[in-house]
This record gives sequence, structure tokens and C-alpha cells, in this order.
Amino acid sequence: MTATEAAPEKSGLLQQIVRFVAVGVVAALVDFGIYHLLLHLGLVVPVSKGISFILGTTTAYLLNRRFTFTDAGTGGRGRFAGFVALYAVTFAVNIGVNSAALALLPTIAFQTTIAWVIAQGTATVINFVMLRTVVFRS
Repeated sequence: MTATEAAPEKSGLLQQIVRFVAVGVVAALVDFGIYHLLLHLGLVVPVSKGISFILGTTTAYLLNRRFTFTDAGTGGRGRFAGFVALYAVTFAVNIGVNSAALALLPTIAFQTTIAWVIAQGTATVINFVMLRTVVFRS
């Protein structure tokens, strides 16, 4: 394989990463906004984080399916099952990391925001790798 034959794969990966990040920003805004709204309304942290994660994740999945991994075929039930399994794991990781960060961080300004960023970053890395290699094989 020559360097020119390898270029489309690298270009495709770069495009996927850029689109994934853009979609992630939108989904993160949904997650972050709902999380803080629910906290403001008096819901406890794990419930607020759980609901916001589900809504942000659903946004991310729908947008990634449409814009990021568009050439991955239709997938059907197998893709949906992969999505459910992936997000069940990242749901637990996200809430666990968020709770751990809140417990470990000193009481400072923006403590909840910092914990949210740490949890979101962890889940984002897991999601990209698993979406690209398992759910939307490309």
C-alpha cells in the first residue's frame, strides 16, 4: 500500500474525529444544561446526572449516526444492541466517575462543573473508540 492509498483512511478518521467533537459539543451542552437544571430544581446528584446523561447520549447517538458515521451501513438491531450495551457501560462509568470526582475534589467553586467535565471526558473517549470500532464499524 502506498502513502496515497493510506491517505483516505487518515482523512476519513480525521473527518470522523472533527464531526464527533462537534456532535459531542452539542450533546455535552444538552447534558450539562439538563444536569444543572435538575440540580437547581432539587434533584439529587446521581439522578440528575443519570437523566442528563441519557438525554445527552441520545442526542449524541442520533447526531453521530446521521453526521459522523454516515458510511457505516444501516446496522439494524445489531447496531442498536451495540449502542445499548456501550451506553449501559458508559452510563455506569460516567455516573461513577462523576460521584468519585465530587467525593475527591475539595469543596471549591465550580466543583460540580469540574466533576462533570472529568466524567464527560472519560465517557467521550470510551464512546468514540467503541462507536467507531464496534457500533458503526467503518
